[in-house]
Amino acid sequence: MQPKSVYLAGPFFSEGQNHRVTTIKGLLEKNQTVNSEAIFLPGKDEYTAAEAGSFEWQIATFNADIRQIDQADVVVAILDYELENDKHVPDSGTIWECGYAYGQHKSVILVRFDKNEKQAINLMLAGSYTAIFNGETDIKKLADYDFYNLQSKYVPLDVV
Repeated sequence: MQPKSVYLAGPFFSEGQNHRVTTIKGLLEKNQTVNSEAIFLPGKDEYTAAEAGSFEWQIATFNADIRQIDQADVVVAILDYELENDKHVPDSGTIWECGYAYGQHKSVILVRFDKNEKQAINLMLAGSYTAIFNGETDIKKLADYDFYNLQSKYVPLDVV
């Protein structure tokens, strides 16, 4: 069986966010069921032919990310946004990517580093995921999760 390709969604605008993306990418690279060469990072693999923020850049980036989600076997989404500022709401772009992936019948794997492991989750995210890795200890299990079989992995959380 061929290892799976991954679209790694999550914010990448701060040092803490980039650290979380790098951590998850490293765990996925260790996973034998993931193609380590086919992990797409929107923040690293972005459009560079136009100035960041320009209209051309916006359209090209949006379309490239959509194509990458379409091509990926699975979306892994880091929900932590401004964790360093004690804010527990996911990044709106990441939420959108999860919804789009779900609408395209892609499996969505959620990841939360939040130390408050009982933090409620939005109902729409809770209904759309295949598996959730919740908290720093649980996240380490991504290295061994079977992306071939994509077993459901639920965590009892309140929904809002």
